[in-house]
Amino acid sequence: MVAYANMGSALLTPDDEGRTAFIDLGFTPPRAISYRSFDALANAYARGLYKRGLRAGDRVAAIAANSYVYLAVVYGALRAGITVVPVNYKLPASIISFILQDSAIRMAFVDGPRRVQVPDTVACIDLDTADASGLIPDFCDAGPFEAVTPGEADASMILYTSGSSGVPKGVVFSHLGHLWGLDRRTSPSGPSSGRTVVAAPLYHQNGLASSQATLGSGGTVILLPGFEVETFARAIADYGVEMITAVPTMIAMMVRKRDFVAGLDLSRVRQVRVSSAPSTPALFSEIKRLFRNATVVNGFGTTEGGPIFFGSHPEGLPQPEMSVGCGHPDVTLRLMVDGREIRNEGVLQIRSRAVMMGYLNKPELTAKVMTEDGFYNTGDIFRRDENGFFFFVRRADDMFVCGGENVFPGDVEGMLLRHPAIAEACVVPVEDEIKGFKPVAFVVAKEGQTLTEDDVKAFALENGPAYQHPRRVFIVSELPLAGTNKIDRHALADRAGAAVAVRNS
Repeated sequence: MVAYANMGSALLTPDDEGRTAFIDLGFTPPRAISYRSFDALANAYARGLYKRGLRAGDRVAAIAANSYVYLAVVYGALRAGITVVPVNYKLPASIISFILQDSAIRMAFVDGPRRVQVPDTVACIDLDTADASGLIPDFCDAGPFEAVTPGEADASMILYTSGSSGVPKGVVFSHLGHLWGLDRRTSPSGPSSGRTVVAAPLYHQNGLASSQATLGSGGTVILLPGFEVETFARAIADYGVEMITAVPTMIAMMVRKRDFVAGLDLSRVRQVRVSSAPSTPALFSEIKRLFRNATVVNGFGTTEGGPIFFGSHPEGLPQPEMSVGCGHPDVTLRLMVDGREIRNEGVLQIRSRAVMMGYLNKPELTAKVMTEDGFYNTGDIFRRDENGFFFFVRRADDMFVCGGENVFPGDVEGMLLRHPAIAEACVVPVEDEIKGFKPVAFVVAKEGQTLTEDDVKAFALENGPAYQHPRRVFIVSELPLAGTNKIDRHALADRAGAAVAVRNS
C-alpha cells in the first residue's frame, strides 16, 4: 500500500521529503513541486472526492493535457479507492462520449481546451481553476487522508484501447495488481531514481507508468504538457535528464533535428528506453550516436498485459541489441503455436499479477484473449534465442503501430465507410522512418459519386483520431480479391509501398 499512501516517498527519509517530485514545464515560469507538497495535494483531492460523495468503486475520468495537477487527481482518486479513467482527448467527441458512458463515470476532471469534447450531462471539475499550489479552491479539502485498503477485485484504472471490434475497449486493472507492478518497477538505485522526462500523454500507459515509476523511486519527473520535438530535446539538456522513456517516433523525430540537437548538452542521459511500438536497428544506431553516455533499452509491453514482461538475464549475460530481455522472474511467459507451447517462436502469452482483470462490459471479448489457466494472449509473435532472450517478430493479426498508437485497419475502414460516397474501403500499412507505419487507404466510390483524395482525408480527420487518417488515398474502380474471395490485402500493401517509395524518391 506504500505506493498509494506515500507515492513511494517512503523510500526517502523525512529529511528528504523536500526533494523535488516534479518540474512542470507547462507553466510560466516552470513549477517545482516537492514530494511533501505533492503528497498533501493528492490527499486534498482524495478528501475533495469524499466531500462530493464519491467512495471506493466509483469512477472518475481525466481529460486533460499533462500536468502535476492531473497526476494529483490520479493519486488522490487511487488513495480513495476510486477507479481512474484516463481518456485520450485526441479522439472525436462522439467516442469520448461513448467512453464516459461505457465506464459509468461519476465525474470528469477536464482542462479548458478539452471541455468542448465532454457532454454537458457530465459533471466536470475545471483543472484550469487550480491555484499556484495545484489546489482547486471549490473542490479540494486540505488535510490528512488514510489510503483505502483495496480488495482483490477492486479496480484501480480503466485504460481504453482501440480494437478490431470497432469501438474502444476498456481495459480494467485491479488496485492490487497495479501496486504489484509498481513495486517491481521502483528502486532508489534504479534508472528512474534520477531525472526522467515525460512528454508522452498521461492517458497512455507509457507516460503514466513512467511518471509513477519515477515517483516510486524518489526521482524527479520533468513534465511536459505534450510532445513537441524541440521543446522535448531542450528540456533534456536544460534539466540534466538522466532517463528517457519514449515511443520510437519521439526519438526518431529528435534524431532528425541534427542541427538543432548538435548544440545541446545531452551528456547526462544514462538510459534511453524505447517502448510501446517496435523499433529498428537503424534507430538504435542513431540513438547511440546522439546519447553517447547512455544505455539503449528496447522495451515491450501491452496495455492488457501490464507494464511487467521482461527483465535482465538471470546469469547477467548482456542483452542483445534488439532483444526486449528475458522473462521477468515474477511473470510466466510462453510461446504458443496451434495451442501448443514451443521453445523458439510463437505467439507470446503472459501470466502475472499485473495482467488486466478483463475488458469492461465485454465478457465474450475477454474470453477470446484470456486463457482458462490465466494467460493473456498478446497476439504478438516473438522469437526466443538459446540464451532465453526474446525478440519481437511481428503482430499475429493485422494491427500496426503508427507513432506509438495502435491502428486497426478495420476501425479505419469502418469509419471511411460512413462517408456517403464510399462503397468499399481497404486500409493497409506502409513503412515510415518516423512513425514506424502509416495507414494508406484504397476506396471504391459508390455508383454515380465522385471522390478525391483530399475529400477522403478531410472526412477521416473529422471522424477519427489524427493518427488513424490515411496518409495516401487511392481511388480505385474495384478491390482485388485473393483466392479465398477475400480482399487481397497483401497485393494492396505491395502497391501502396511501391507508390509511396516512388513519391518519396
